[in-house]
Amino acid sequence: MTITPDVPAVVGAPVARDRRGSWVPSGAMVSARFMELRKRRGVMAALIGVLVGIPTVFLVIRLVLHAVAPKTYGPAGGYDIYTALVAGILYVFGFIVAATLGCTAGAADLNEGMFRHLVVTGRSRLALYLARIPAGLAIIVPLVAMGYAIVCAVCVFAAPTALTYQGVTVPAGLSRAGLETWAGEHAHTVICDFNGPILDGVTCGNHPLGVPIGKGPNGQIINGGPAADVQPPSAAAMSRTATRMSDQNYADYAKLFLRPPAGLMIKAGLWLELEAVIGFTVGLGLASLLGQRTIAVVMMIVLEVILTPIAARARIPHFQNAQRAIVGLATAHIEPGALPLALGGDRGVDLLHESTAVAVCVIIAWLVGWTLLGAWRMVTRDA
Repeated sequence: MTITPDVPAVVGAPVARDRRGSWVPSGAMVSARFMELRKRRGVMAALIGVLVGIPTVFLVIRLVLHAVAPKTYGPAGGYDIYTALVAGILYVFGFIVAATLGCTAGAADLNEGMFRHLVVTGRSRLALYLARIPAGLAIIVPLVAMGYAIVCAVCVFAAPTALTYQGVTVPAGLSRAGLETWAGEHAHTVICDFNGPILDGVTCGNHPLGVPIGKGPNGQIINGGPAADVQPPSAAAMSRTATRMSDQNYADYAKLFLRPPAGLMIKAGLWLELEAVIGFTVGLGLASLLGQRTIAVVMMIVLEVILTPIAARARIPHFQNAQRAIVGLATAHIEPGALPLALGGDRGVDLLHESTAVAVCVIIAWLVGWTLLGAWRMVTRDA
């Protein structure tokens, strides 16, 4: 039996380099990791069900109810529905399912006993770890975009045709001067329904005893004296009062839209994608560090649902800098201002103060830090 030496077919031709030891993952490695994750039907079903299924089912039900009973059920879309779904559903659950995918990518080979088979191929362990990042992001990023696109489409095309503010139908998108002009033309409605001081002599609905009713500075109902004892104000006085009340209410009115603005949808979409990238990257590093998927998933859920909201509201002396180092607070600080606070509560009152520069540094530190920890553990782990 003759053994032919492994020589180039053409004399003088360069010998192909063996790149298996390179720490840079090849396209084939990324593709293989992508296929491994995509074939996990349970994980993929959970991702699609949460990111696409929940918003779709909710919006379809609202569309059907509005079509059947439009006077009972409001429009399926609009600004309020959009902000509730983005800040309440996609933000929290997007992070959790992205972290679940990251934990699966980080610990599946260990849990299934495949890690040794990957090592004996001679591939760089660092390359094997880094290949999982683009592979996982290629799954989670499009799914977040798909679910978010459905929300945006329904909230824009099924938006209400009239803006309701404090129970009054008001034209949308007015400037401060425009709202004042409209208020002057609808003085009685503004005085009776907008928050602000009631004007003596204006009857805003009748009490059973014939006592005029109005709204106070905080919206509380005020009962005035008997109508016969008060002279009704002039039209000019009512117009001046209504104009002043509209000016006081303009800041709240300006936050309302019939449909989400295009600029807000772009910013919020990028913000949601960033949240998903953080969830996946941290979950990948944590699962690789622990070598366990289940424990890592539970820890990520606790971080998002319990620790982050508590840290956002609590003011612990001498510990606030450590609170600011939590990535959930950092993402909350760069949330688009037109959205309600994703962690709940009032942005200016409940959220722990933190500058944008610090928030960006915290996010970068979490992404880089957990990637380094996960890669270090994979490189040093016994096969």
